[in-house]
Amino acid sequence: MQTKFVAKEDTERNWWIIDAANQRVGRIATQIAVLLRGKHKPSFTPNQDNGDFVVVINTAKMELTGTKWKDKKYYRHSRFFGSMKEKTAEQKRAEDPAFVMEDAVKGMLPDARLSYSLLEKMKAYPGAEHPHAAQKPQPWKVPTKKK
Repeated sequence: MQTKFVAKEDTERNWWIIDAANQRVGRIATQIAVLLRGKHKPSFTPNQDNGDFVVVINTAKMELTGTKWKDKKYYRHSRFFGSMKEKTAEQKRAEDPAFVMEDAVKGMLPDARLSYSLLEKMKAYPGAEHPHAAQKPQPWKVPTKKK
């Protein structure tokens, strides 16, 4: 028996849509990372881009637990002395709500060149409108924690 590897050109790519309203960032980010890598498919290969496209809507309405909106910090540095800038998650959400989700998903992807092409397949929008209706994205149900 031989292991079958699917070539990048032979991969079927689906479009999924995830509604982030009233959902926790980490729970959604893990599902997005799985979809982007293609781990939900039987043809998963770790060194190839077999994943699907993901459209995330309502990123302005997503949740962080506890006081993370005030405590979590994002840092920027231009490598010049004294240029380090920091913003809280609340300030970043006001500036660009999709950034918080993109950063969370980026942290869940492998640290390799492959992750750049994976991140390009994720499209995040602060509201419910998105320009990808022509691709007919199917809704992806994010499993919620049972109480």
